[in-house]
Amino acid sequence: METTTTGFIVEAITAAIVDHQLKPGAKLAEQKLADQFGVSRTLVRQALFQLSRNRLIRMEPARGAFVAAPSVTEARQVFAVRRMLEAGMVRAFIAAATPDHIDALRHHIAEEQSAVHQGSISNRTELLGDFHVRMAQLLGNEVLALMLMDLLSRCSLITLMYQSSDSAAHSHEEHAALVDALEARNEALALRLMDEHLQHVEASLTLPPEDTF
Repeated sequence: METTTTGFIVEAITAAIVDHQLKPGAKLAEQKLADQFGVSRTLVRQALFQLSRNRLIRMEPARGAFVAAPSVTEARQVFAVRRMLEAGMVRAFIAAATPDHIDALRHHIAEEQSAVHQGSISNRTELLGDFHVRMAQLLGNEVLALMLMDLLSRCSLITLMYQSSDSAAHSHEEHAALVDALEARNEALALRLMDEHLQHVEASLTLPPEDTF
């Protein structure tokens, strides 16, 4: 029950951020949230901790929780680094992939499709990002997986706020095409598809002027 309630609070706050009801830098008062959701401050604190792990909010000692204020410049730099890292990951995956690895990615893609169709914004964003982390994990490269998790979380708020449902569905379709290329061990095609995919995700974000945040 507690896990379900915490998840509901996380989803509700995420939706408020996405809908611009909560602005970057806005303070999130624990007692006010507890009253609003009719739960204990302990459950609110758990939800805020989960949101902070996803970098959607920041926790400041003695001051409380605030909606994160991501840098657009940082987000663009994240995509540049990802393109460099993930090209190498594609090459390594093709060299080491087994049928079980491909099956695992296809299972993940099925979960993506479900989240996109259900309209769960936070869930679809997490799954679409986790696809890339999953590739690194299947390679057994936990260092790369952790690096990708950090890079993805750095621009997660911008992705949540500025990626449309149509763009999310397109990302899912591009993941499926990439897995087809990986299964065929077509390195040139897989590299092109990964690079185009990351460029499309970045281009699909209707980013504010760089000094807005």
